[in-house]
Amino acid sequence: QVQLSESGGDSVQAGGSLRLSCEASGITYSTNFMAWFRQAPGKEREGVAGIFGAGVTTYYADSVKGRFTISQDSANTMYLQMNSLKPEDTAVYFCAAGRLLPHRGSWLAGGAEFDSWGQGTQVTVSS
Repeated sequence: QVQLSESGGDSVQAGGSLRLSCEASGITYSTNFMAWFRQAPGKEREGVAGIFGAGVTTYYADSVKGRFTISQDSANTMYLQMNSLKPEDTAVYFCAAGRLLPHRGSWLAGGAEFDSWGQGTQVTVSS
């Protein structure tokens, strides 16, 4: 089974930047999609960004487009570069691994299934 470990969370001021990392081990041929999710206190978990085929295609939630960049290196480490951070970006960020199911629609609405999750890393943005 794929094991995931996030790092890079921190406390920053609004307008600042952070880079999150997700180290993956045990990747198999059936894993073709990795993503970042976040969950703020009292809110549901939401998808932030996804990457298919180690970079063939990337996906972003509207709330982070133009500010966040997802990438993946050959060593199966996934990154999330977060710029122009806002207080509303404050959340625990999780990485996940699974597969894209495009026939089911958007990855944010059932178009992907994930079978491995990391423990999460806290990002706090102060105004």
